[in-house]
Amino acid sequence: MPPPSPRAPLAALLDLSDSGDDVLRAAPRGGPAGERAFGGAVVAQSLAAAARTVDAGRPVHSLHAYFVRPGDPSAAVDLAVARVRDGGSYTTREVTARQGEAAILVLTCSFTRPQAGPEHQVPALAATPPEDLPRPEEALADAPAPVRAWLDWLDRRHPFDFRFDGPLPRVAAGRGEPAPPRQRFWFRSRETLPDEPLAHAVALAYATDMLLLATAVAPHGTVIGAPGLATASLDHAVWFHGPARADDWLFCEQESTWAGGGRAMCSGRVFDRGGRLVLTVAQEGMVRTAR
Repeated sequence: MPPPSPRAPLAALLDLSDSGDDVLRAAPRGGPAGERAFGGAVVAQSLAAAARTVDAGRPVHSLHAYFVRPGDPSAAVDLAVARVRDGGSYTTREVTARQGEAAILVLTCSFTRPQAGPEHQVPALAATPPEDLPRPEEALADAPAPVRAWLDWLDRRHPFDFRFDGPLPRVAAGRGEPAPPRQRFWFRSRETLPDEPLAHAVALAYATDMLLLATAVAPHGTVIGAPGLATASLDHAVWFHGPARADDWLFCEQESTWAGGGRAMCSGRVFDRGGRLVLTVAQEGMVRTAR
């Protein structure tokens, strides 16, 4: 596993310089040469760029992204925003993220003001409170050495705290055993974020790409990054059901419902501590034998 990029602050995702003509530039987030940029960070930066062109009274409610090429974390990203539509209720933007002349991500997102309407929620939160769960380094103290190394990598890679609720598929894979294609965990930003709702939406967009594709390889007794396995996110969709603070504990349950033909389907739900469903994510990824 390569050394991770330095853990850049989440709030830095909002630090974009204006290049004019609805083009914004995100500074490099850092990392060794040859390491791929974290896709969730590029999604988050693209969302932040789109929001710069939208009235603050219209928060984001959905985004759909295609990962076109691997990004270089040591290079800046230019974010070109297209103002697709400004409607009476909904605003639509398209963002193309480029490094040099190459597009690395294309994202469409939609914003709307809160409106009255019917409300219901089927999935319910059923989880051990984060305060009653051990820290990851305590829970995995007896895990195989590769799992402990991965945990250290995770801690340095992402600016979030974690509490795992239930078995972690990677532990079974460390023993060469298959595991169910699902995992559950609490997460929160290590830093206190501004009260601005956009800061939390951008942080959550980042978080939706964390660990998700790992559920697709769990039934096969392997892990992301294993020799002979090529993996990458292909497309990524997020629906924001309501505001939530990314610097307070949120609960995520992830699963993979299908894999075949070199691809896999994964999804996730995020709840706040009160049990309110705040976000749904779906992702198709590439999972195939390496060439």
